[in-house]
Amino acid sequence: MITGGVAIGTGTTDDGHGPRGTTPPREAPIDAKTLADAVLSAALDKKAFDPAMLEVVDAVGYADVFVIVSARNPRQVRAIADSVRQVLKHDHGLLPRGVEGMETGQWVLVDFDDVVLHVFQDGSRGFYDLEGLWADAPRLAVPEVDGGFGDDVDDDDDDDLYDDEAPLFTLPG
Repeated sequence: MITGGVAIGTGTTDDGHGPRGTTPPREAPIDAKTLADAVLSAALDKKAFDPAMLEVVDAVGYADVFVIVSARNPRQVRAIADSVRQVLKHDHGLLPRGVEGMETGQWVLVDFDDVVLHVFQDGSRGFYDLEGLWADAPRLAVPEVDGGFGDDVDDDDDDDLYDDEAPLFTLPG
C-alpha cells in the first residue's frame, strides 16, 4: 500500500473543512495499481495514445509502476501532463513530487512517488526506448485505444462520405 504523491489539504478548520483553496484530504491510501489506472485514464482523456504500464517495483527502488504514453506534438505532451496533475489533485488530493521536461515538451516526467508518468512526443519515445530499457519488467493490462483520436472518430459505416467505386479525384489526362 502506498500513499502516492503528496497529499494536500490535510489541515482543517473548526467546522471540519480544510483551509480555503485546498482539496479535501484522501480518506485512505491509494495502491500503486489504482493510482496508475487513474493516471492512465486522465492521460487518455487528453487523447494520449500507445499506452503502456510497466511494473518496475522489483527493478527500481523509487517507483512501482511506470505509465508511458505518447502525444502528437509538444503542446499535447504538456496538456496531458497538466491534465493528469489536475485530475489527481482534484479526485485524489495528490500533487506530484516533481515534474520535469515541461519546457521542451519532448518528454515530460510526472512523479507521483510509486507511479511515474512518462509522456513522450511521438518521435522521442522510440529514441529513449523505456520499454526496451525495462524489457524484463512485467506489463500491466491497459485499455485498447484508437490511435490518439479519441471518441471523435466515427466508425459507423452507414453514412460514408465517399463512394468506394468512384475516385476522389481524377488526374487530367
